[in-house]
Amino acid sequence: MRSFRWAALPLVALAVMATLPACGSDDKPGDKRLTVYSGRMEALVKPILDQFQQATGIDVAVRYGDSAAMAAQLLEEGQLSPADAFLSQDAGALGAVANKGRFAILPADVLGRVPPAYRARNGQWVGVTGRSRVLVYNVNLVPEADLPKSVFELTGPKWKGKVGIAPTNASFQTFVTALRLKHGEEKARQFLTDLKANGAQIRANNVNIVTDVNDGKLAAGLVNHYYLYGRAKELGTTIDALAARHHYFPDGDIGALVNVSGVGVLTKAGTDPDARAFVDFLLGSTAQAYFANQTFEYPLVPGVDATAQGLPQLSTLEAPDIDLNDLDTLQTTVQMIKEVGLA
Repeated sequence: MRSFRWAALPLVALAVMATLPACGSDDKPGDKRLTVYSGRMEALVKPILDQFQQATGIDVAVRYGDSAAMAAQLLEEGQLSPADAFLSQDAGALGAVANKGRFAILPADVLGRVPPAYRARNGQWVGVTGRSRVLVYNVNLVPEADLPKSVFELTGPKWKGKVGIAPTNASFQTFVTALRLKHGEEKARQFLTDLKANGAQIRANNVNIVTDVNDGKLAAGLVNHYYLYGRAKELGTTIDALAARHHYFPDGDIGALVNVSGVGVLTKAGTDPDARAFVDFLLGSTAQAYFANQTFEYPLVPGVDATAQGLPQLSTLEAPDIDLNDLDTLQTTVQMIKEVGLA
């Protein structure tokens, strides 16, 4: 994952526009082509994007990067962006783009496939999968009795130098945004300051945190739930055979935020049937089952169950009461993380 740098975006934008094919209204008649900016890791989503291309005959060009950086890039490029659709790791990045009027309003029949809690109020984006924030911990380093009831406990002396975080990752940034909303700016800044003072261990992404926790290099870390399943799959084993485990913060603690990955269609592609086909595919049974069984996320379309070993049902999670539509102040969060010296 790259670090988030606003100042570098114009050069990045120019490079992208020079390397990606033009799409939408610039295509020749009969062309079936789509350009997707993906804030999701290539290893996680490339297989399903390949299936979409094979199923529809639509040629897909993909630009991969961190969701926050992709959102900022879309805003920097404006109407000159080659992107037709933005596949984001979290609702915050989608909201940041929607706030600038860069997304088309999706049809009601598309939005209606997903529960209202997991889509934009203004219809500009729709959730594709659900994911829960968790504390991943090593059972050999953290006794079950010591597991925290709140994420705020991680700034205490018991956890000094033991907790991994990924401050440049969109999922952590959105968690901080939710913290700001629920507890206020001052408490959010103090939490980040205390994390740093308590020796929080910086990692580039959730994958690195889970790997280090399982290997005993970290006692614990803040991640999205599905990365532990991904690590077990990579090692050819089950999560029960790992030294790492999940701890779900109880009682609506902000550390148990449930977020979504989601998709928005850029305004220039709002009437493009290829873009509509892409969204339809992501919300269809093939893609929803893929995300449930291969990337171990929560499908959001009714009728497809999450089947990962030991994964609690989405409806049973004690998530905080946060409206995902309000997680759109991404720039403020990124600036706060930088100011306290975590990025």
